[in-house]
Amino acid sequence: MLRLGKAKLNFKVLGKACSNGLSEFVSNVSASVVSIVFNFQLMRLIGEDGVSAYGVMMYVNFIYVAIFIGYAIGTAPIIGYNYGAENHAELKNIFKKSMVIMGIIGAAMTALALALAYPISKIYVGYDTDLFELTKNAFFIFAFSFLFSGYSIFASSLFTALGNGIISAVISFLRTLVFQLATVLILPIFFGVNGVWVSMLVAEILATAVSILLCILKRKKYHYS
Repeated sequence: MLRLGKAKLNFKVLGKACSNGLSEFVSNVSASVVSIVFNFQLMRLIGEDGVSAYGVMMYVNFIYVAIFIGYAIGTAPIIGYNYGAENHAELKNIFKKSMVIMGIIGAAMTALALALAYPISKIYVGYDTDLFELTKNAFFIFAFSFLFSGYSIFASSLFTALGNGIISAVISFLRTLVFQLATVLILPIFFGVNGVWVSMLVAEILATAVSILLCILKRKKYHYS
């Protein structure tokens, strides 16, 4: 029977909860820092039009990434429950299906982004021919990042569900800060403004590679594969 009782602070439990939520904290802080650097690079390379094009892509990106995040958050309780219950067969089943689903969603979203590059750009910046062409071309490059972004998002959520906030935070930190900052600072040196758009794709590829490596290294400990 459940009864109301006097609440007590348990700093050990609170500390564990905070450490397990590090990845979400890192993601939110990193997003602001990365946006500042992207805007700075675009202002330096092509001025206000670059910032406008980047803003359009970020609006679309929020919607697309939300699909991956929604799936990851939705499966986290199921993963955590089966891990706690030591139901390794079901844990493996969820992990395997999730990898396939991430691939299917990523491919579908990439195809959709490519198909909608023209109409979306037209809606937002159709009033300016040069800006429209810039945004449309940027979309064609940026769209391919959706092929990979789901894997690292799911991997980060996976380790949070398994109670390993440190690995979850490492994946999130590398994906949302380190790789994006490194690529957006380095690639424009060689490819100009296209290097800014390509940097998003390269960062996602690197984050996916790290996520796969960590999933392989920890598979025997957590029995999801």
